[in-house]
Amino acid sequence: MRIDIMTLFPESVGDVLCESILGRAQERGFIRIETHQIRDYTASKQCQVDDYPYGGGRGAIMQADPLYRCWESICDQVGGPVHTIFLSPCGHTFRQADAIRLSRLENLILVCGHYEGIDQRFIDECVDEELSLGDFVLTGGEIAAMAVTDAVCRMVPGVLADPECFEEESHFHGLLEYPQYSRPAVWHGLEVPPVLLSGNHGNVAKWRRKMSLRRTRQRRPDLYQALDLSGKEDQKLLREMEQEDQDHGTA
Repeated sequence: MRIDIMTLFPESVGDVLCESILGRAQERGFIRIETHQIRDYTASKQCQVDDYPYGGGRGAIMQADPLYRCWESICDQVGGPVHTIFLSPCGHTFRQADAIRLSRLENLILVCGHYEGIDQRFIDECVDEELSLGDFVLTGGEIAAMAVTDAVCRMVPGVLADPECFEEESHFHGLLEYPQYSRPAVWHGLEVPPVLLSGNHGNVAKWRRKMSLRRTRQRRPDLYQALDLSGKEDQKLLREMEQEDQDHGTA
């Protein structure tokens, strides 16, 4: 998979994405991440990429032409139109399902806005979808682009050692991940749950599922309500949870 990121700060973005797991994945050829300096595509001698907004208002707007020239150059390199995403607080909230969906594409362009936004005409002509990290505003799209790139690339086959590395994580199946523990078995007087030391893989899996259900119900009731828990095993776990809550007075 190849991801091209259009930005005013290519060095900072590229340095972060060349480290750790993604860096090794690029070395092994599973993914390719390229950053592009939008200023390199302006016709202005001053390398200007922004101007005042029509209609008045504070700040400046990134101009359509430098963005288009950069986008066109990437498409020419790839050999055709590329699915293009603009990182914007006006987009729909990026979720794990989006990461899985996008990881199945061969090529992806991420556009990082700055200042007060970008010319709508570029969005209308070149952008396929807009994505947001949440209900807040950042000073630029770089942080969002790095987050999306990381989330998407780790879904690409070969980037992680085994699908199990992400299939049991929070949000992959609509659940939050269960609590995790490591050595020592006792730390500051706090013990690891005995079931995790039992060596019984069936009981461990059952405990983890129950803890994921409990955590999701407590912390993300919106996700919990969307779950299909009609299966026999889940119904049994729910009855156990209800009994445990009653025993501890938390029902």
